[in-house]
Amino acid sequence: MLFDIFTLFPEMFTGPLTSSILGRAAAQGLLEIRTHNIREYGLGRHRQVDDYPYGGGAGMVFRPEPLFAALEAGLELPKPISPENPLAVDYPVILLSPQGEVFTQAIAQELAGYERLALVCGHYEGLDERIARHAINRELSIGDYVLTGGELAAMVVVDAVARLKPGVLAEHSPGEESHSRPLLEYPQYTRPADFRGWNVPEILVSGHHAKMAEWRFKEALRRTLQRRPDLIAKIEPTLDKKERKLLEEVRREENES
Repeated sequence: MLFDIFTLFPEMFTGPLTSSILGRAAAQGLLEIRTHNIREYGLGRHRQVDDYPYGGGAGMVFRPEPLFAALEAGLELPKPISPENPLAVDYPVILLSPQGEVFTQAIAQELAGYERLALVCGHYEGLDERIARHAINRELSIGDYVLTGGELAAMVVVDAVARLKPGVLAEHSPGEESHSRPLLEYPQYTRPADFRGWNVPEILVSGHHAKMAEWRFKEALRRTLQRRPDLIAKIEPTLDKKERKLLEEVRREENES
């Protein structure tokens, strides 16, 4: 899978996206991450990429010329984007912006279905609206807060999407994690079985796989009910009879505790 990242600070991506699981996946040819320095397309001797907003106001605004030029070159578009030649690619060109739709695991799974993604890191007070309307086909936000730029958000999207591609993680890992259903993940334990008097639940060392699976699902329900009851409201209508019974047991146990 190819990620094109358009940024003013390409050096920020050295380390987070070249280490650990993503670094190994890139070395194996499963991922390719290209950073494109928008500053190289800036105007004049100082490579200017921003300017004052028309109509006045605080802050600066990203000019359209550098970003359009960076996208056209980085995405190898045959012609410049214009009213006569609108952006026409078969993959998302995503602006990371506080105004975008909130990024979720479901969106990560959707994006993992593509073989190429372009990510544009926003900056300043905002971008000239002509960028958002004519050079972008999707906007995403990683949460209801403001960052100094879109670089950290782009890293989050790359990490969340890349790990869903076949071969990047162990075969069964992504489907068992928090938000994959959506439920928070069940509690995990490893050796030793007895640590300072705190013991691993007996069911996990019993070797009874069906009962372990049931315990894990029930504890995932419990953790989600405790920490994210909003997710329980979403998933409850999809539960089968056995799962609904486990949820009722959890609710009863929580009320009694």
